[in-house]
Amino acid sequence: MVLSDHQRLDWLRLIRSESIGPRSFRSLMNRLGGAAAVLEALPDLARQAGRRIRICSADEAEREFEGLSRIGGRFIALGEADYPIPLQAIDSAPPLLAVLGYAAILQRPAVALVGSRNASAAGMKFTARLARDLGEADFTVISGLARGIDTAAHEASLETGTVAVLAGGLDEVYPPQNIPLARRITERGAVVSEMPLGWVARARDFPRRNRLVSGLSLGTVVVEAARRSGSLITARFANEQGRLVFAVPGSPLDPRAEGGNHLIREGATLCAEAAHVIEALQPLRGRGLDLSPRPGLMSEAGGEPAPEAMWDELDLPDITPAPGYARLDDGFELEPASSSRPTVAGDLGRLVLDLLGPTPIALDDLVRASGLAAGALGHVLVELELTGAIRRHPGGSLSRLAP
Repeated sequence: MVLSDHQRLDWLRLIRSESIGPRSFRSLMNRLGGAAAVLEALPDLARQAGRRIRICSADEAEREFEGLSRIGGRFIALGEADYPIPLQAIDSAPPLLAVLGYAAILQRPAVALVGSRNASAAGMKFTARLARDLGEADFTVISGLARGIDTAAHEASLETGTVAVLAGGLDEVYPPQNIPLARRITERGAVVSEMPLGWVARARDFPRRNRLVSGLSLGTVVVEAARRSGSLITARFANEQGRLVFAVPGSPLDPRAEGGNHLIREGATLCAEAAHVIEALQPLRGRGLDLSPRPGLMSEAGGEPAPEAMWDELDLPDITPAPGYARLDDGFELEPASSSRPTVAGDLGRLVLDLLGPTPIALDDLVRASGLAAGALGHVLVELELTGAIRRHPGGSLSRLAP
């Protein structure tokens, strides 16, 4: 299938209309046969649902097409040859995916790497090694361009190819400090979004984004995640989509390991090296996906029953409501609270403490992860040692002591 320009415009008008989400779009298209027919019937359908809705105008849709073209992007429609096959298989696949960069990378088998924004230096080092090894095995690395684990995954797979999935529009990269990274990704990979240009992401848009991170991938690896973390929403989606879920174990003393350790207890595959992922996913390359959720896996991973829908769907009998989400402890993409431990090292001390965990890490790795000069880092470490916040091990490696 290849849409004409007029059909593509009608598709964009329909998905940008109020209360039309991916499920409403698919149901109404199946019922009425085409976007033009749905747009014509939409006012009456909305009245049946007891409401009036705003329908996206042709002018609005044309402006978005032009804006996307100006920044070098394009729309790929569900059902077209270059639409990602794994994403097409989920029940809430976006009808139109905005793509910036090398769109052909979306046809390669992919693995999602997700985890804490407030990641440890050890966690980011492991993520980088995992991403490089997966790239060398011809897997594309998918992540969400957040700080911490996402950033480490993207940076380590720039040469082999990576895809960043945004919660906002393609012109609204978040966090802003990753705008240069997003530009580098498009040189050999792609940045994608289902949201309109100019859209600034809200809290519920991040879990909505997470279903695409897992949906683009054959499997999802959780590297570091608190027990109530947005990364576990990605893992839950992966399981519901019939994809494999992997988790990296960590110290029981590190709160960032609680989510991964919990997933392993619930049935996720333990991942201690890339070979564990490659061996499990190799049989899936080049053949159909088994889209059956794994029984019993992550029965609690998504938190309490979700009180809020991720997007709006038209309230008609044959349309499934949008999935919900619970507001978890990490606030999705909100900046994490700083450490409560008082230190004389101030902001730099909190930065270094956040990078440390119970697992010892080499001083050179800490220098790279912190971005501090060796001399400046040395002063911070002395002050943290004096306050009893960190421990220096034989050989010079460092770890964080429990509060």
